[in-house]
Amino acid sequence: MTELADFGAQMTRIAGEMRKQSDDTETAVRAMTKYAVDAIPGAEYASVTLVSGGVIETPVIVGDLGGEAGDLQRRLGEGPCIRAAIDDVTVWIDDLHTDERWPRFAAAAADIGIRSMACFFLYMDGDDFGALNLHSTRPHAFTSEARLLGELFAAHAATAFGAVQEKQQLRAALSSRDIIGQAKGMIMERYKLDANEAFALLARLSQDTNTKLVDVAAQIVVAGPETS
Repeated sequence: MTELADFGAQMTRIAGEMRKQSDDTETAVRAMTKYAVDAIPGAEYASVTLVSGGVIETPVIVGDLGGEAGDLQRRLGEGPCIRAAIDDVTVWIDDLHTDERWPRFAAAAADIGIRSMACFFLYMDGDDFGALNLHSTRPHAFTSEARLLGELFAAHAATAFGAVQEKQQLRAALSSRDIIGQAKGMIMERYKLDANEAFALLARLSQDTNTKLVDVAAQIVVAGPETS
């Protein structure tokens, strides 16, 4: 119990470091995989599987075998990482030589030297799914304790990842607000309109051209005051 509590404290620290150090989702995922290999017993390689709109991606890996395992699953359309990401479950394989759940993947992964795996669901916002995947060249590398620690790590990592996404969204919102404000000011100056009238004109342009408001504003800002 004490060891688990210590690990929980370590995960809280790591999650805090991820939030502070990561300014974008790719950096956050990269930090997540690195920390996972360092923190979870048995892990030699790690990757993150993202499923968005039916598209399977493995954007970040630690170690070549982690990337090769992701490539195999994308090509075959089956495997434990996809199952963990989509079905919100923890999946582990003690020995790929004997596992029968994903026969094509198991055979191909064993051929490249992977013997055991543990895959943990990562909560993502909206309709996106994710999994943190650990790989080992040894059979039975992940004990029941390692699996428990992996689930705890994945929960903390997903929270940190969500915080990074929120920061990105906030920065994007602030940037959009600034661009719209610039465009509105240019319209007010050129056409002698007040703030509400200028915004109404922007909204009308957006509606008539079926273009996002921020994109219309960006076009006006790029074009300059002479053409606004």
